[in-house]
Amino acid sequence: MIALLTAVVLGVMLYLPVGVVFAEAVFVDGRLSLAHFREVLTDPFYVGVLAQVFADPLAIESHLASLGGWILAGFPSFPLGLFGFTAYQAALSTVASLALGLPAAYVLANYEFRGRRTIRSLTILPFVLPGIMVAVGFYAMFGQAGTLNAILGVVGLGPYPFIERNPLAIVIVAHAFYNAPLVARITVAAWESVDVRALETARSLGASPRRAFVDVVVPQLLPAVTTGALLTFIFTFMTFPIVLALGGLQLATVEVWVYARIQRLAFAEAATLAILETIVSLALTYAYLRYESAQAGMSRAAAPPPRERLFPDLRTALEPRRLAIVGYGVLTLVVFVGPMASMVIGGFTDGGGFTLRHYEFLIRRQTEGASYQTLPWPAIRNSLLFGVATLFVAMPMGVVISVVTTRSGREGGHHRGRWATIIDTLAMVPLAVSGIVFGIGLLRGLVFGIPLIGGWRLQITGVVAIVAAHAVAAYPFVTRNVSPLLADLDPALVESARSLGASRYRALLDVELPLVASGIVAGAAFTFAISIGEFSSTVILASGGETYTMPVAVERYLGRRNGPAIAMGTVLLAITGLSFVVVDRVGGRFERD
Repeated sequence: MIALLTAVVLGVMLYLPVGVVFAEAVFVDGRLSLAHFREVLTDPFYVGVLAQVFADPLAIESHLASLGGWILAGFPSFPLGLFGFTAYQAALSTVASLALGLPAAYVLANYEFRGRRTIRSLTILPFVLPGIMVAVGFYAMFGQAGTLNAILGVVGLGPYPFIERNPLAIVIVAHAFYNAPLVARITVAAWESVDVRALETARSLGASPRRAFVDVVVPQLLPAVTTGALLTFIFTFMTFPIVLALGGLQLATVEVWVYARIQRLAFAEAATLAILETIVSLALTYAYLRYESAQAGMSRAAAPPPRERLFPDLRTALEPRRLAIVGYGVLTLVVFVGPMASMVIGGFTDGGGFTLRHYEFLIRRQTEGASYQTLPWPAIRNSLLFGVATLFVAMPMGVVISVVTTRSGREGGHHRGRWATIIDTLAMVPLAVSGIVFGIGLLRGLVFGIPLIGGWRLQITGVVAIVAAHAVAAYPFVTRNVSPLLADLDPALVESARSLGASRYRALLDVELPLVASGIVAGAAFTFAISIGEFSSTVILASGGETYTMPVAVERYLGRRNGPAIAMGTVLLAITGLSFVVVDRVGGRFERD
């Protein structure tokens, strides 16, 4: 019954909105048509030089001549339009993430130093930081009145308009802030799975240390690096809040342009772009899953490479290799610590030094602002209430899907295992479909209302629609945290409970769930944090109403009053951090009990 109810909720809140988006794009005046796709694919603004190919696929010679003329003209414009630029910035962001993440993986896997475990644990942090908050942090770091310009002012330089002159570079660094820790986390796990005995065998056969590394270590790291690169490309291809806040329409990606089309009520065009983007993201996600399966058999080696002390003495600390590590450490402080620290400092400073006027503005806005303005307290209150409500919806959904897929894979041979894979894949659709797509589907479908038989309408609006969008975005993280623990449970424990008279439901509550409490707590932490920071669908569903959240309030302040936006971002950071502490404390007590 619970599984059936979960399937109904997924059907209404997940697949129905996605289906509405698809219907919006493929139906014109109630008739099936590909006219919207033809308009997009033959428009050079969207696909650049490929527009001629889609307009007349058979004119190959003409296309080659046009392409050759474009090259000879010195690349006068970006070749692949909006989609090409989106892929271009995603590729640059992937390279930057690898450049920052792989050295971190090398240090964490090969050296022992104080705080190594803490730093490794912090690589999970980007997954709980709202994108709009990261954008505010980069404004506080690189803006005209930011920390970097304040430092330059001390030595008589600046201010330099970093964001205004180099918005793409700032966006790429912000993406690396998010994804380099992901690359590092995946690669460290692979590095620790390398068996040192294979290295010793290669050395005993005459290989130099460099040759042994290239022939033994690199092939085992390659699947992890490829996985990290694919995930980074997928995330940055579907990027939205960071580009919207730091680049706007000047650096519009497909997601940002879809949002702009929605603002102009061009729903059919927005839906078409969203579907094309989803097709690309699904293809990339399929490639990621293939590489993930290649890595799935990797386990911790019986003899992992030993870690040496990072700075055993002063003499070795001056070696070029360790000096390079120190330089990398300074760079990571600028990229990772700088923006968040700058946001906290920026909330209390302006061009003239220490001030409380940014927070005074928020207080004045709350006490004196009109109802149509963005007020701080409703944003904070809504974020907390939506977060709690999302917990009550997403947690049961994620746990039920975990139980269904785990039992299906465990209880019955090849066919049951295949059904478990299908269910798991269908349930993970939110990871490959952006929040913008859900926002459009919920707005055009459930918020506007879907006609039913007998004159009834299926309509979900306001708070319920936003919580539904948050729950859809969050429940896969519950499943991903709980499923591995359930799969590792000894089936004999459940069988013993059943033999003593416990029903399957009772065995689940009394035996299985208490043993996977750590996964449930981790899923709860992710769920609450994702809801607190969710922006893509919320900014669509909350437009024109009083259901805006803290991320939406930050975006509305940003660009008009950067100081209050930074102050509001600091409040968002504090509440996000506090929520994790509370969930961790409550979860710790639950696990001990």
